[in-house]
Amino acid sequence: MDIAKRSALNPILRPSDFTPAIEGMEIACLLNPGVFVMDGRICMVIRVAERPKQKEGKISFPVYEDNRFKVLEFDRDSPDIDLSDPRVINYKGQDYLTTLSYLRLVFSDDGVHFYEDSKYPPVFGRGFYESFGIEDCRVATMDDEYYLTFTEVSPVAVGVGMMHTRDFRHFTHEGMIFPPHNKDCALFEEKIDGRYYALHRPSSPELGGNYMWIAESPDRIHWGRHKCVATTRKGFFDSARLGAGASPIRTYEGWLEIYHGADSSNRYCLGAMLLDLKDPSRVLARSSEPIMEPVAPYEQTGFFGNVVFTNGQIVDGDTVHIYYGASDEVICKADFSIKEILAMLKDGRKK
Repeated sequence: MDIAKRSALNPILRPSDFTPAIEGMEIACLLNPGVFVMDGRICMVIRVAERPKQKEGKISFPVYEDNRFKVLEFDRDSPDIDLSDPRVINYKGQDYLTTLSYLRLVFSDDGVHFYEDSKYPPVFGRGFYESFGIEDCRVATMDDEYYLTFTEVSPVAVGVGMMHTRDFRHFTHEGMIFPPHNKDCALFEEKIDGRYYALHRPSSPELGGNYMWIAESPDRIHWGRHKCVATTRKGFFDSARLGAGASPIRTYEGWLEIYHGADSSNRYCLGAMLLDLKDPSRVLARSSEPIMEPVAPYEQTGFFGNVVFTNGQIVDGDTVHIYYGASDEVICKADFSIKEILAMLKDGRKK
């Protein structure tokens, strides 16, 4: 049951709204922004993916190497290349991304019209473990600072990186806090019984799967006491993989987590689950149907179609303003009622 109230202005941001930040590149897509409020403005940290302008018969893409951007180029008709996935290239057994992602800040006074501010430059990956880019940033607004968790991508790994800031101009980088293969890390924005908590998504292709886990920490850097929270479900919208969206929302019923789930055809929907307030590793309820599906044209067709994916939100009373990536190409907005989501969860207790 799709209960999302989509903005009539969707998509609210498109690749054509920006100029490339890397010389000689073009913007292929905008994806999955982290969202926060700063100085009275709604702010998004957008994942921007750039690539070289493509030549006939060639496939080319950027990597970050030795503190500079380098373009790799291969023949499209090479017997050593696999181009079946528009997001990933395999050449002679090595995987590469077709684009390089970095983070870009935009601001809004009304929540739907966004603009850039020259005081806040783009944030690029740094070092070998971010040489294929940084992706899907989640922003947790904490008592002391803003904490950003994101995916670090390199030739050897996909892991979770973290940095924190007070002003989004000066960052403290903490490196990789969850080792490969891991992504979809969402921090709880407050302590529970004196401990920090985070949802994350390790992948275990040989035994297990792409499941959601939870971990504890005394300092947001060192994590342990990992527990599996939710697994995939055969025949459901989250049958192939699932992962956290933005930070869980404290409600009178429990911690509400809006998450993404995908099936074997890579159709991404949003679901919801409710976690115990005192023991967030305990799932109280989980939606059997999506609360949002890719049904709008801009969600069905794009760089990678049939995708709605969120890791950013603003909570305003009973309303959750979700900012999401559609078809891995454009940024959109939709609103949900917390009471309506909780009512859905009550109708279909944990399965």
